[in-house]
Amino acid sequence: MHVSWEEFGWERLGHGAGRRRLPVWDATVALVAGQDGALLYDTGSTLREGVELRTQAEALLGRRVTHIALSHPHFDHVLGTAAFSGAAVHGAVGTADLLARSAEELRADAMRHGMSAADATAATDALVAPRHQVSGESTLDLGGGLQVLLANVGPGHSGHDLAVLVPGSPVVVLCGDLVEESGEPQAGPDAVPSHWPAALDRLLELGGEDALYVPGHGAVVDAAFVRAQRDRLAARFGVS
Repeated sequence: MHVSWEEFGWERLGHGAGRRRLPVWDATVALVAGQDGALLYDTGSTLREGVELRTQAEALLGRRVTHIALSHPHFDHVLGTAAFSGAAVHGAVGTADLLARSAEELRADAMRHGMSAADATAATDALVAPRHQVSGESTLDLGGGLQVLLANVGPGHSGHDLAVLVPGSPVVVLCGDLVEESGEPQAGPDAVPSHWPAALDRLLELGGEDALYVPGHGAVVDAAFVRAQRDRLAARFGVS
């Protein structure tokens, strides 16, 4: 039986890509499907969400997710990864070491934001760190002529921010929490404000004026929105 993306609450972005805004923390996940491979950008905040995303992806595509890219190592974006056994997991260089030593910190952060102790413990006990670390840029061939670019554009929102560029018309740039639309960008203790505007400059260089920019939280935006947010961050943190 054919299942549409919209039936599962996914928004089509074009050229084999779609995204879904998850409940509770409004974190975005995105799925990019080529002829042979499929990339999931972020995995949700709990194992339950990860399993739901895996089930939906397999129903939509008729096959498994082969690659995962983690936008940054915050609980609402990475704790569903263990649901995707066999997938190659990618992250900005340093993400693996950070996750390896910060499971308890992630658990505490998730619970501070309202996650149950049981869900937080289950997810962090099964925490998966990226085996493939991106120090600059890396290309993934998903088949059928679809090559996506993984770009380590941080630090900024965190110490380890990874964006994904999906070619096509329009180009789609998956930004993670470097860009937020549903609220002001959050600068936690691991943010690097002095580099954040430069990270947004890099996103704009990658995508160009006509791209769709997919934030970590909120609605899809355009280059003008990203540029305006870049200028506000620069003013907020006193960065040129």
